[in-house]
Amino acid sequence: MRTRMLASSSSKEGTDVGGVQSSQQLYLGMDFGTSGARYVLIDKQGMTYAEGKREYPPCMSGNTVDWTSSWKMALFLLLEDIPVSLRPFIASISIDGTSATTIIVDSNTGEPLCRPFLYNESCPDALPMVKSIAPENHTVCSGSSTLCKLVSWWNSDNSNKNSAILLHQADWLLWLLHGRLGVSDYNNALKVGYDPEIDSYPRSLLSQPYSQMLPSVKAPGTSIGSITEDIRKQFGFPKDCVVCTGTTDSIAAFLAARATEPGKAVTSLGSTLAVKLLSTSRIEDARYGVYSHRLDDKWLVGGASNTGGAVLRQIFSDTQLEELSEQINPMESSPLDYYPLPAVGERFPVADPKMEPRLHPRPQSDVEYLHGILESIARIEAKAYGLLEELGASKVEEVFTAGGGAKNEKWRKIRERVLGLPVSRAIQTEAAYGAALLALKGFQGRSPTTPRTE
Repeated sequence: MRTRMLASSSSKEGTDVGGVQSSQQLYLGMDFGTSGARYVLIDKQGMTYAEGKREYPPCMSGNTVDWTSSWKMALFLLLEDIPVSLRPFIASISIDGTSATTIIVDSNTGEPLCRPFLYNESCPDALPMVKSIAPENHTVCSGSSTLCKLVSWWNSDNSNKNSAILLHQADWLLWLLHGRLGVSDYNNALKVGYDPEIDSYPRSLLSQPYSQMLPSVKAPGTSIGSITEDIRKQFGFPKDCVVCTGTTDSIAAFLAARATEPGKAVTSLGSTLAVKLLSTSRIEDARYGVYSHRLDDKWLVGGASNTGGAVLRQIFSDTQLEELSEQINPMESSPLDYYPLPAVGERFPVADPKMEPRLHPRPQSDVEYLHGILESIARIEAKAYGLLEELGASKVEEVFTAGGGAKNEKWRKIRERVLGLPVSRAIQTEAAYGAALLALKGFQGRSPTTPRTE
């Protein structure tokens, strides 16, 4: 557990309670990434009041990880970690989750009907059926898409499907707070086939027998309803605290970086590598794992590779990464050519579920080995941005970095050399901060008569 309270300026009005003025309101964002969960608490000026993180508790069901129980436990641990003195000021909450992490639940109880399909799982058995109803090269035409996971479950599961509903990781966690099943956002719903340009599911999808499982969709950062009374009482939140729709983790990281002009890009270096480029054009091409998310009147074009920090942690400890990185000369090119993956399968910029990791030959020097891996990941990043431009996206002009890898200065210099672009660490690097901005947006745009859901 790590929780941190930060110094903050405050208005002159109201009474100071635990460092916060009684007239102030705070906005809670939570990020559920691939390796753990975080929270950030901000005010309307974007100043951070508290933040914390939790690793996912090890919950097992037989020999397999019970991910839904682990996520739920992490959610409530984060809520407990929020300083008690700040909880009465929390006006709204939003959560981001990993893209295409899919949970099939009972629409009456919210209980999962099967284990969740994780973000990087592929269901190639469903591809022929999905391709028969989807536009050519649409983002759902990938084995790891949410729609492929839904179709695969529909064709293979023998449970009662009449009461089943599909939720994404963020949707389900938010439901635990607001109690209204079946609500999603158009960022998470993109990979189940929702069309954010026309703001609806296409007719070809709605005509399918499993269409009743699809959640209703709202814009990210839309007020859903008040927090449930039992959660409110348990944690001491105010009566008018609202819960808002969320987004995916990489989009939340983009929002945190506040890159607002076309040509600005954000690379999230977490367990995986996700790139997002703000573009005036929408690009979709499942052959390369490329898709576009709507961001108001522009488009976030990009994709997510399975390379990233998870590979590094399989080989080096955090201490080793820090010490070895210091010995790297980032201005020198590494002759080693790898394709670092934590397991078989890649999504972007190559969509190949059978791609094998390439991490050999390993030199005797660990410094040279780490240099080769970091530079190889940078080459994948460069290939990703080059591909986006080839497909018609706005030209990349500057890259901001978010996620844990943003802290590695030697890696930043390697990437700047390989990309041939200015690369800087985003002032805000945590996806949880972007989720907090969505909570702020949702509170400001809420209906004054938002109903309470018990």
